[in-house]
Amino acid sequence: MFLRLKEDIKAVFDRDPAARSVLEILFCYPGLHAIWFHRISHWFWQHEFFFLARFVSHLGRFFTGIEIHPGARIGKGFFIDHGMGVVIGETAEIGDNVTIYHGVTLGGVSWEKTKRHPTIGDNVVIGSGAKILGPFTVGKGSKIGSNSVVVREVPANSTVVGIPGRVVMATERLEGRMDLEHGNLPDPEAKAISCLFEQIRELERKLAALAVDHEALKKRLSNGN
Repeated sequence: MFLRLKEDIKAVFDRDPAARSVLEILFCYPGLHAIWFHRISHWFWQHEFFFLARFVSHLGRFFTGIEIHPGARIGKGFFIDHGMGVVIGETAEIGDNVTIYHGVTLGGVSWEKTKRHPTIGDNVVIGSGAKILGPFTVGKGSKIGSNSVVVREVPANSTVVGIPGRVVMATERLEGRMDLEHGNLPDPEAKAISCLFEQIRELERKLAALAVDHEALKKRLSNGN
């Protein structure tokens, strides 16, 4: 138990540069409190004390602003930064060392009593406001950009941005500290517009060259006459 608590605190220190002391983390990090509430509620859920599980989960939501269904399965080193507005559904599965920011939803798109929430692989980072909806897998080592809406499978070590979410990078491997590095996330629309402008500039250069050749041809013809 104490080893797990130490791992939780270490995860905060590793991924939040604002963390200054163990005391601050213990009392001032709602994401950490939400995980602790979830562990208790999940134990009740596994032992079929469903009402107690939901009640503890509800208390966690009341105190932290983070809603984690007691049926969700969460691995080691899970870190919720800020946390307000996070929603994690019943059949969601989260791997080890996953980081999510405030406003994230791991939701479902079906009312059937089956697997209807996403599976998040190890070392995934999910930006603030992102929505991952459906019973598919987000591959390990992937990054989900802020406010993206992901509704389909994400390969391992991918970067996803946009609505609907599009894979814009699928060869990167994360090394060292995990971060979204928002300023470095690819922007497919900006890249497409940049390519169009480059094509226009190339056409303008060719048109200017044709105009010069046309004038030279007119001079030669007039001299010949």
